[in-house]
Amino acid sequence: MARPKQFDEERAVDAAMRAFWTAGYEATSTQDLCDATGLGRSSIYNTFTSKHELFERALGRYMATKNAATFAMLDGDESPRAKMRALLQQVVDAPEDDPLGCLVVNSMIELAPRDPDVAAVLRKDQELRLAALTEVLESGRRAGEIADGKDARELAHFVNATIAGMRVAARGGVGRDALEAIAATALNAL
Repeated sequence: MARPKQFDEERAVDAAMRAFWTAGYEATSTQDLCDATGLGRSSIYNTFTSKHELFERALGRYMATKNAATFAMLDGDESPRAKMRALLQQVVDAPEDDPLGCLVVNSMIELAPRDPDVAAVLRKDQELRLAALTEVLESGRRAGEIADGKDARELAHFVNATIAGMRVAARGGVGRDALEAIAATALNAL
């Protein structure tokens, strides 16, 4: 008879998410996951079957959490331009106690080129964000806050790439002043 689980699976996924976010998939060993979650190897493998499955769960949790906050901001009552400003400022104001960068961006670079399953999940996530950004930018164009000749979908790609670039720059050590300058330049481009 199997013993019942004596740990909170969701807390374990959260702890693994932080480990992967900090070090990346390849650099996070099973022992690192044991240390982060407080679980033994057998508990990790009995619950998640593999490091890859645990990573997929952690990535899914990360995307759901980050997207919920982003979509709530984009659905708010502010003007489209104010929403874009707040979205970019969120990157500038990232808490210093969080790992720098973005687990999605890091995974695009590290895993997507050779892991079709992760690549598909990341493409779907990107499409959700692009659709939300396009909608806000199109409403900004209609309201006269965005130059009329600019294509909302192309601007959505630009904003998405700018945010990803800002996160990579932050992880590389670029300071707050530079991030604020990037955000201001992006807003001026709209």
